[in-house]
Amino acid sequence: MKEKLKQFVADKRGVSPVIGVVLMVAVVVILAAVIGAFVLGLGGNQQATPQASFSLDNGDVIYEGGDTIDGDNLKATVNGGNGSNFPSGDLTAGQSAGVTVNSGETVRVVWTDPDGGDTATLWKTTA
Repeated sequence: MKEKLKQFVADKRGVSPVIGVVLMVAVVVILAAVIGAFVLGLGGNQQATPQASFSLDNGDVIYEGGDTIDGDNLKATVNGGNGSNFPSGDLTAGQSAGVTVNSGETVRVVWTDPDGGDTATLWKTTA
């Protein structure tokens, strides 16, 4: 009985090739899944965050220029509060959103992606 047990434990010839094949199949399956996700568009089509310049003047956050941005997707916030909306439609230089701001408070212009609801801070300053 001891000899049969020793023989069973000592015979490891077929283990390495089987493990190698299993690992190669796993790598191929993972690669195919990743490539398939991007080919089918599951990799994500995110809209690029617009680039724009703003300024703060006497409680008005003024759009100075940059990429075309729909005002419906922008808010001027003070210390992360609800904020004020910019005019609807594509903004032109000089359009503004009024905010009530005190010295030392942080003013941000936050853009919301119309397709996915993601947000990005386009501009930030301290009053």
